[in-house]
Amino acid sequence: MLADVVPYLACPQCAADLTVDGGALRCANRHTFDVARQGYVSLLRGSATFTGDTPAMVEARAAFLGAGHYAPIVRALVDAALPGPGCVIDVGAGVGHYLAAVLDALPDRVGLAVDASKHAMRRAARAHPRLGAAVCDAWQPLPVRPGSTGLALTVFAPRNPAALRRALHPDGTLLVVAPTDRHLAELVSTLDLLAVEKDKAERIDAKLAPHFTPVRRDDCEFTMTLPHAAVAALVGMGPNAFHRTADSVGARIAALPAPVTVTGSVTVTTYR
Repeated sequence: MLADVVPYLACPQCAADLTVDGGALRCANRHTFDVARQGYVSLLRGSATFTGDTPAMVEARAAFLGAGHYAPIVRALVDAALPGPGCVIDVGAGVGHYLAAVLDALPDRVGLAVDASKHAMRRAARAHPRLGAAVCDAWQPLPVRPGSTGLALTVFAPRNPAALRRALHPDGTLLVVAPTDRHLAELVSTLDLLAVEKDKAERIDAKLAPHFTPVRRDDCEFTMTLPHAAVAALVGMGPNAFHRTADSVGARIAALPAPVTVTGSVTVTTYR
């Protein structure tokens, strides 16, 4: 619930502490942020240049993840989740699927899902009883108090090194889940999807290097057997949805054998 994470939040305008005031959050400088009836709050700093997942993408994501196709990734993430003092924040949380699983494994923690998409935050707000959801821009300072976060997650999501470092407690941990070049390999050429660079993990290390050091990297590779509807949801829930029309991809999916065997392949990297 949003009230559980308010002690960790900060005003996106002036960085002052936020408190609950009726149906809104308010800081001492009277900046006010209304809580939506769906339970999330918008803590955007100014106008957003990117509004995140569309309603169709959110529905596709909820359907695909809810079917358990990425369960090995969830297990790998939970196994690596060793937090320091503070809350758990998932940056680019989508529907809150991964954060909810981590909170199940950490019964003494509360979690904050942040994402640019208000449509995703509507779902995330009810993903777990100890989860609060806020719309924000990951490329701006995160709307949390400095050092208040014991564990930060980014799963197929943007990474703002300075903002993450500011949010994390000195003993906190950052977990990054990123695809390898083998991820969805059977679909990339067939459906003309976006490809992943072979040195993806090293590129992420380099971008995080001013603020973080990798201390552990686990490979997670598995096979999925997907009906055509699941393939369509998989394509429709990610960045390919911004680059391909549903009709053009649908025709290619229809030509595939049913079901389709697809490789899932990611790294789960722990940073301090």
